[in-house]
Amino acid sequence: MTTPLAELDAVHVVHRARTGGLWSRDTVHALTAATLTIARGETVGVVGESGCGKTTLAHTLVGIQRPSTGTVTFRGEELWTMSPAARREAIGTGTGMIFQDPATALNRRLPVRRILRDPLDVHGRGGPKQRDERVKELMDLVGLPPGLADGLPGRLSGGQRQRVAIARALALEPDLVVADEPTSALDVSVRAQILNLLLDLKERLGLALVFVSHDIQTVRRMSDRVVTMYLGRIVEESPARDILDRARHPYTRALFSATPGLLDPIDPIPLVGPVPSATRPPSGCPFRTRCWKADDACAAAMPDAEDAGPAHTFRCHHPVDEGESTHDLVAQAAATAPAPTTREHP
Repeated sequence: MTTPLAELDAVHVVHRARTGGLWSRDTVHALTAATLTIARGETVGVVGESGCGKTTLAHTLVGIQRPSTGTVTFRGEELWTMSPAARREAIGTGTGMIFQDPATALNRRLPVRRILRDPLDVHGRGGPKQRDERVKELMDLVGLPPGLADGLPGRLSGGQRQRVAIARALALEPDLVVADEPTSALDVSVRAQILNLLLDLKERLGLALVFVSHDIQTVRRMSDRVVTMYLGRIVEESPARDILDRARHPYTRALFSATPGLLDPIDPIPLVGPVPSATRPPSGCPFRTRCWKADDACAAAMPDAEDAGPAHTFRCHHPVDEGESTHDLVAQAAATAPAPTTREHP
């Protein structure tokens, strides 16, 4: 087997958060036992509700977030056993990050030319003339006209700013690009343009792409593999082509049922029960408080990962059968939901 480009092994990220006053702090379990590999040239989509750990996972992959425990490996070397200089070189030149909001990710006081040249200056790529040429190449690569080189980010449209952010992420020819909600701050009219640009660049440059998004249907269409997260845990990994009809984890099926296709409209799988807190996660499987299949076994222990086919694993004591349709699951979940209470009128 070839060495993965990037790999997380049993990674935990725990924060201390002030929640109840000056001296009160809670422990936030942002990432729990995350194990994931990224192969060269593949696109991995990451989906889940807000607060599930998607951004923490993305930051951990590119060395922004140091894990509390576990290992992060890039190009076969463990990041956090490297010297700071070696880690800065490996991450700075080998990875690129595209943030959610280009308006805040770009320095509004610097012209586009300077923003794109900064990575080249920091890492000493070529001489002044070569760096200027590289800036021109980057602008052409992402479809920005040369006349914008001296413009400030505040004078650009949202789509143009995100193109600058993409160009900056590609400045040092990385092998891995992580895009964290790259279109959520953009107008609907330009989202498709940015997504198509990312796919085109991935193919042309041979990039590995990690695409984090709330737009789960877009993730499915863009990705080779989809990772589902819930409350800091990776609960399922599946080939994108199988995610709609062959996902085995109940949460994955519920998540994708919430945005059905127009040709086959269905009701979403109803989830009832309390949404747990990352400061006090439930015992066992974190999804059990909302799952229609949950029982005592789910409360006792987190299930081990099981294989469901090539590149397909899940963690569930009572997985969905492969033959079960979303219509079947909607009926099952509705049948186990508590009856609504009604008030009696005198």
